[in-house]
Amino acid sequence: MSHITHANTHKKTEAETKQAENDDNQHPHILVIGQGDIGLPVTNTLAEQGMQVTGLATKERTHYALHPKADFIQADARQLTAEQLLPFHHIAIIVTPNTYSEEAYRATYLGIAEHIGSLASALPNLQRIVFISSTGVYGQDNGEWIDETVAPIAPKRQGSQFILQAETALQTAFADKAIVIRPSGIYGEQRLMRIRKAKEGDKVSLPLHAWTNRIMDTDLVRIIVHILTLNAENTAHNTPLKPLYLATDYRPVTSYELTCWLCQQMDITPPNIDTTHTQMTGKRLLSNIPRDWLTYPDWQMGYGHILQSLDKK
Repeated sequence: MSHITHANTHKKTEAETKQAENDDNQHPHILVIGQGDIGLPVTNTLAEQGMQVTGLATKERTHYALHPKADFIQADARQLTAEQLLPFHHIAIIVTPNTYSEEAYRATYLGIAEHIGSLASALPNLQRIVFISSTGVYGQDNGEWIDETVAPIAPKRQGSQFILQAETALQTAFADKAIVIRPSGIYGEQRLMRIRKAKEGDKVSLPLHAWTNRIMDTDLVRIIVHILTLNAENTAHNTPLKPLYLATDYRPVTSYELTCWLCQQMDITPPNIDTTHTQMTGKRLLSNIPRDWLTYPDWQMGYGHILQSLDKK
């Protein structure tokens, strides 16, 4: 009889363990490292959805417009201990350097990735680590079509090389727990560089075949939130997780076409064509983001929304 009782107790323990794992998948404790223009809205969106989320940044909490239900840690991510990270099931690294120097890129991207990677064996609860990279890691610059299967040619910029090395550091340390998101050119209602350039009276002439790729900032936030909250144990009813996401819309565009379209919408003079540069440059990215994750699946919809918003102000 004692043997049967012991067996039943053992089965109950296994069931409870499985239930705990399912609870972790359904309600993971999420850490968002970086509370900048993308990290902060990711944290706040998760909090609004009722997720258990903690934002991490170097300044005091009062510096950030955090949702009241979000927790906060003030720390340098390169000095986090395994004990501090132990409670978290999912971690997102959404950082940008304070300056554009090579050393800042190395310290910010690679420094954080290598440090957290060194703690991998001490983080048994960790199920997913999401790294926000950049499509700048692709050194391709002849108008190539690039999808998720294409390996990057070594980028010319040292900063982009450090970002690519950071990807590798996390993939090496965490294997299939690591998910990389490579956003293309981020634009939004507060990111108006292209519109400002289109408004310039003395515009720079543009080549016809310089390709660029766009993603609305609010769509990038949606993408990151989806990937952090997707239930990996129930992929039959969800989109299966991928190791790499090209966070870009469905319509690559040349800088010339984009600027001409903006000028037409604002009824201003378009740029001249730069006839001295005839070779195709840039790259054309094929998005692997599920279409229903994007509010603005092409740049015309996105910039159209922004122009309407500016008209109302």
